[in-house]
Amino acid sequence: QVQLVESGGGLVQAGGSLRLSCAASGSIFSINFMGWYRQAPGKQRDLVATIYSGGSTNYADSVKGRFTISRDNAKNTVYLQMNSLKPEDTGVYYCRARQMGLDYWGQGTQVTVSS
Repeated sequence: QVQLVESGGGLVQAGGSLRLSCAASGSIFSINFMGWYRQAPGKQRDLVATIYSGGSTNYADSVKGRFTISRDNAKNTVYLQMNSLKPEDTGVYYCRARQMGLDYWGQGTQVTVSS
């Protein structure tokens, strides 16, 4: 079992920045990748960014050049640095981890970008 706890969400004006954190605990060995997903009101949950165990990253086109995913292995934590935020970035941000074919999700953290 893997437990994920997100933090760092909040209210920010357009053009501002936030950094989200996702702390993993429990049986964290062999986690293949971790990622951030976003769900806006009334919409499906979409990929924002992922980072694989080998260090490679992947981003949604809408956030390329503005968001950066990174990890601190010593702290078992993955970060999402979000710059130049736009109102359309508003939503609940969820952390996901995949381990041996199983998916784990955090409880989500709200990000609201005002225009």
